[in-house]
Amino acid sequence: MNRLAPYATFVLRLAVGGVFLHHGLQKVHNGIAAVATFLHGVGIPFATPSAVYLVAVETVGAVCLLLGILTQPVAALMAVNMVVAILAAVLPHGGVPELEGLLLAGSLALVALGDGPLSVGIYFKKGQ
Repeated sequence: MNRLAPYATFVLRLAVGGVFLHHGLQKVHNGIAAVATFLHGVGIPFATPSAVYLVAVETVGAVCLLLGILTQPVAALMAVNMVVAILAAVLPHGGVPELEGLLLAGSLALVALGDGPLSVGIYFKKGQ
């Protein structure tokens, strides 16, 4: 591994967090009811609580990723979201999970890598 490799986590956090935040803000703009209607339409149970969860992960979770706070648990939630999106929304409708697959891979990589050296989270860990 070269000396710049640890900083790749920073770039990955920005990319994954940025895409999730963009999609989360779209959902905020559309409203929980519209997101719940979509989720119900693809067969997700408890559509309204699921919509609230989805919006929270894609907005608050994305900000956490961008800052490098709680990266591993947030990325794990995002990975689960992408598996559900692929299985419930993309594949059944004949789609190809290009974006979802990349976000799944990026999220799983962040679960493995953690916050990285360029993060706010690193300051909380210095005392440990």
